[in-house]
Amino acid sequence: MAVFTEVSLDEARAFIAPLDVGTLTGLRGIGAGIENTNYFVTTDRGEYVLTIFERLTFEQLPFYLHLMQHLARRGIPVPDPHADAAGEILHTLKGKPAALVDKLEGGHQLAPDHHHCEQVGGMLARMHLAGQDYPRHQPNLRGLAWWAETVPLVLPYLTAAQHTLISEELAFQQELADSPAFQGLPAGPIHADLFRDNVMFAGLPGHERLTGFFDFYFAGVDSFLFDIAVCLNDWCIDLDTGALIEDRAAAFVAAYERSRPLEGNEVRLLPALMRAAALRFWTSRLWDFHLPRDAALLQPHDPAHFERVLQARIDNPWHPPR
Repeated sequence: MAVFTEVSLDEARAFIAPLDVGTLTGLRGIGAGIENTNYFVTTDRGEYVLTIFERLTFEQLPFYLHLMQHLARRGIPVPDPHADAAGEILHTLKGKPAALVDKLEGGHQLAPDHHHCEQVGGMLARMHLAGQDYPRHQPNLRGLAWWAETVPLVLPYLTAAQHTLISEELAFQQELADSPAFQGLPAGPIHADLFRDNVMFAGLPGHERLTGFFDFYFAGVDSFLFDIAVCLNDWCIDLDTGALIEDRAAAFVAAYERSRPLEGNEVRLLPALMRAAALRFWTSRLWDFHLPRDAALLQPHDPAHFERVLQARIDNPWHPPR
């Protein structure tokens, strides 16, 4: 999240007026992240998040917003979009698509332990199950096709060793995607970006409870296993080295399987999907770092982190204990 589009108090006041959320009392830009413009909106009734979409189109956005609404109605703690009198949850602000959603309780847990990983794993499985009857379809827009388009754009900025690593991994993932085992993986709507800063917890230290998943604007229909892999590569690693913390990963997967047991091919292909997840975020961070957009508040992430994660997943593949 970042601020690419400046919004005044008067503009925010006019935007929320049809949404029946009260009178505006505060507006504050959110500097974290790199995709959309985001503001915290405070009214006399509560706190909300205003998002102006900088890359996603009016045609793409109904998938994300209605998915959030669908999950919220099935008891998954996600931000519920606010509708106008006509029931519309996708709005316009300064000529761009925009939405207002509930602000979740709590804060991020940036140093998770088993307790947090188990809760995220369990809720992720519940989310996958809750989304199985979601009627809309949209592919993962940051999936294999996007990697194949984007890797050539960042190659000029890489060393010879990095060039080899990313090119060979892309070829590996393209071959994997053509395999019957991969094509038969269980699939449905996934979050695809469920990092530590996209989950909220509340409560006393050591007793925190998960209060929600948010930022669904990379969601799409893809294998559930890719969602698990994204999480394992963030929640269950040493951030300095990229090495997997295996007991934390095992706790995450065990909690997930209490709601949705993994199929045999999912267990077998998990190491390859963890490589895929690392490749996806290395590629996107290279793109954002070397080909940035202007923003009033912009904090691009270090691409080298997911280069280390990818190398660690190649060197030390991991299967969940059975």
